[in-house]
Amino acid sequence: MPPLLFNDDDVRARLDAATAVRAVRAAILAGHEGTLHAPPRVRADIGGGHLVFTAGRLREQGVLGFRAYVTRADAEQLVAVWGSDDGDLRALVHGSELGSRRTGAIGAVAVDTLARPEPVALGMVGAGTQAWAQLWAVREVRQITDVVVTARHIERAESFARRAADELGLTARAVAGVEEAVRDRDVVVVATDSRVPVLEADWIAPGTHVTTLGPKTLSRHEVPAALADRAAVLVTDSVAQAAGYPEPHVLPVDRMVDLGAVLAGATPGRTDAEQITLFSSVGLAGTEVAVAAALWETARHH
Repeated sequence: MPPLLFNDDDVRARLDAATAVRAVRAAILAGHEGTLHAPPRVRADIGGGHLVFTAGRLREQGVLGFRAYVTRADAEQLVAVWGSDDGDLRALVHGSELGSRRTGAIGAVAVDTLARPEPVALGMVGAGTQAWAQLWAVREVRQITDVVVTARHIERAESFARRAADELGLTARAVAGVEEAVRDRDVVVVATDSRVPVLEADWIAPGTHVTTLGPKTLSRHEVPAALADRAAVLVTDSVAQAAGYPEPHVLPVDRMVDLGAVLAGATPGRTDAEQITLFSSVGLAGTEVAVAAALWETARHH
């Protein structure tokens, strides 16, 4: 059959959170087990920016592919998926929705693996596309008792809270300050583009799970380095990618463990209800191929 072409509207209509989380969980485990082959990303200097490629082959799923994007905030991405046995091009996905939902699903797998197992009170710093995708996916793995959200502009936080209530049926409210959004929360998601820390480490209560999505290098980071000192468990979806940043990571890479190893039971995650767990999301290469392949499977059966 000819390859299927998907845009952002198709992704919104066809890719549900359960499918995305399931595909990402399998890919993260495959990374640990050695059945996901994902070479280091390639950054091609095109003058005034870079064209970036990530690629992956999922041996058990029988698919391979790549993601390509240019380094500007409003640029579309392209994901292509082939069958590894027959070499047939199966799907092309263009836009930004697949990428954010993939990242949301990675965050949800981290919450499911590292947060306490009971229903969660969720605090969110940031009210953009990435923050929404985290909420969309976390709702698949945990019952959410309520959401408190803050953003640089309170109007965006208010709009986010209304959308959470209208589309997801959640109890949600906007607040003006970050401290109010993150104190005494079971799970905190930080999804900003801030170059400086947006919170203080001692605002995070014992037992909280924190996910950080935004800038995370020594010169630009949205969470303080001191947060790692308070965290008993420091996890990322790819230690190799975290260590391979052009500028050093603000969090200690030598303390990081792979999410796949925790998922597989090879490395301990949370061992105590009062521990703080910290997840630094770097976007394991190959997970976007896994989600695009799952989207293709869903579409061809409907």
